Amino acid sequence: MAENGEKPVFFFDIDNCLYPKSTNIQHMMSDLIDKYFEDHLSLSTADANALHLKYYKEYGLAIEGLVRHHKVDALEYNTKVDDALPLEEVIKPNPELRKLLEDIDKSKVRMWLFTNAYITHGKRVVKLLGIDDLFEGITYCDYGSEKFYCKPHKEMFEKAMAEAGVKSNDKCYFVDDSYINTKAATERGWHTAHLLDPADPEPLHRVSQYQIRSHEELRTIFPEVFKSS
Repeated sequence: MAENGEKPVFFFDIDNCLYPKSTNIQHMMSDLIDKYFEDHLSLSTADANALHLKYYKEYGLAIEGLVRHHKVDALEYNTKVDDALPLEEVIKPNPELRKLLEDIDKSKVRMWLFTNAYITHGKRVVKLLGIDDLFEGITYCDYGSEKFYCKPHKEMFEKAMAEAGVKSNDKCYFVDDSYINTKAATERGWHTAHLLDPADPEPLHRVSQYQIRSHEELRTIFPEVFKSS
């Protein structure tokens, strides 16, 4: 298909984006990651926490540092961290979110999930939210491959575009809660919305064209992808 005629793709991050930060899943995950660092690298709690933070800042994901420097099996890590989270206790179907996503005009734009989690976690979250049937596909961090990338690395954005079948950056829409991920997408020329939690402080510097505090604001900033009211 010609680039100028290809259908745009709307990429949605999953964690802390399709559900609110107030669910505290990030906190639960951090505790499990720290525990993993302690158990597998024989570190104190303080050292585990410091190394976890260091790898997160350097690579965007703690697991990338573990695989690079400690030859950890990423799939085994996934079973002990992401897949061990009691998501069923905290994530419930979200009818308002479903309504918003249903109001996106599928004749104008295709919908795609784009996550740094492994596929088992990503699919589990959207199923619990009751929105798994609304997306055409998912680009995830493939812990099973020998060399894997995550957002904000350019290789991960290229992977998402290739998997979703879109060639032009200006045909890509994106919403994510992460500052570094929205920065990378904006620099590529994606139409990007940085989603802040209602309780988040205002960042020192705006990182993308749009900064929002609720999914509903997507209707206002990207009216062209929604069904006309």
